[in-house]
Amino acid sequence: MTDVLDQPTPVTPTGSAGAAATANIDNRTIDTRNTDNPNIDTPSTTSGLSARAKLVLFLLCAANFMVAVDFSILNIAVPSIGKDLHITDANLQWIATAFALPSGGLLLLSGRVGDLVGRKKVFIAGTVLFTAASVIATVAWIPAVLLAGRALQGIGAAMIVPTGMALLTTSFAEGPQRERALGINGTLMTVGFTAGMVLGGALTQALSWRSTMVLNTVMGAIVLLGAPRLLTESRNPHASRLDIPGAVTVTTALLALIYALSTAAQVGFGRADVVIGLVAGVALLVAFGVIESRAAEPLVSLRILRRRNVAIGNLGGLVTFACMSAVVFLGTLFLQQINGMSPTLTGLVFAVMGIAAAFGGMVAPRLIGRFGARATLVGGLLFQGVLILPLAMIAPGNATLLLVTFGAVAAFGHLAAIVSYGVTATSGLGDTEQGLATGLVTTSQQVGLTLGIPLLSAVASARSDSLKSAGHAAKDALAGGIRLSLGADGVVVLVVAALVWFGLRTRTAR
Repeated sequence: MTDVLDQPTPVTPTGSAGAAATANIDNRTIDTRNTDNPNIDTPSTTSGLSARAKLVLFLLCAANFMVAVDFSILNIAVPSIGKDLHITDANLQWIATAFALPSGGLLLLSGRVGDLVGRKKVFIAGTVLFTAASVIATVAWIPAVLLAGRALQGIGAAMIVPTGMALLTTSFAEGPQRERALGINGTLMTVGFTAGMVLGGALTQALSWRSTMVLNTVMGAIVLLGAPRLLTESRNPHASRLDIPGAVTVTTALLALIYALSTAAQVGFGRADVVIGLVAGVALLVAFGVIESRAAEPLVSLRILRRRNVAIGNLGGLVTFACMSAVVFLGTLFLQQINGMSPTLTGLVFAVMGIAAAFGGMVAPRLIGRFGARATLVGGLLFQGVLILPLAMIAPGNATLLLVTFGAVAAFGHLAAIVSYGVTATSGLGDTEQGLATGLVTTSQQVGLTLGIPLLSAVASARSDSLKSAGHAAKDALAGGIRLSLGADGVVVLVVAALVWFGLRTRTAR
């Protein structure tokens, strides 16, 4: 038994920018010739990136960093927003959900539209929309205006993330350069999520919650200054039309599931709209599979999903994002609601995790080069799962210590898993498939970020309610719920690590 993903990818340079290269994944030879981007750095230049390539990488990473910051920057500011705009506690979740619904639900559709009309065009349009929406959110005077701005930000993010990732993978040759680029990008996304927590607390306390949206506006303007000149247009020349039935079905399915799980975190799984959303989401996903099996030009080719590196790699990515984002959310809840820590100090605690994550992102490409993508992905998941389990013992006296020690090492493994799952799920595919492949990668990360918090919050809420019914004080009940949820979080990551290990094992010919 050998693992092809753990072997160096055989790349054969031919001395031209449009060089042909072959990669053996799952015992199949795939043509990965780049026909879309004449400015790609070829495998012969793996010793370093050109000045232009560095600027392109910086621009694309800055866009993803901006989206990651936006995803978390309002988490700590939510109580302040509620007081300012007179939003009830029961409706505060919509500040996050209004962004999460379109950002998670429209990813696959946006990636496919980018394949058809041009990834650069969709990327720039998404950045314009995101920046304008941030202005709307900044000046919001009533809840409806804020939620509209957040929803438009989500649509913009859904356009930016898959097309930005596709532009990144088509701009850097498969192998060390792409691994390095994905490593930097993955690091900045996780650091962005953590930085959003830190900045959200500091800006809210020093100025107001509106300053967090101003930051998004500034970052969006910076990206727009460079994108038109630096980015080269990229599209799938073989795609001629959009799979409308598939697009409508999968988008509606994701919207239904995200709504149901986000609502369940607040009200439980027994309410009618939650049950209807879950049932409808699952039924629509089944219908989507049937539609795609019959479509002439499917939104998601079932052939690509049959490739184990794509399917299993994305499973690892979805779980690492879902479970680590839940750790950050639950840890924030514990520090502020139980320990009474200020927003600024809470953000600083998670800054330690951000530093550890950044180090993991820097080291991950070297680990992949030495041990292979599968081993690095499994190792990262194991690190994350094993180090999350001790957080199930969190208590008022040890919360800060546990989060800055075990949580930091878990963040290191988390980033290693992010980089290696991106490499795994996009390896061995030509540029004509990169829009779909990266759309799946970004869907995994965004759906993971979207679903992890409500799912594990629902576990914590159910346990907390049970303890309250048994006569425990409110704070003790909340602490008990968080402990159970963190324990479940670690177990899920370890189970998926085992599935990835065995799922990516492949028997080679003797």
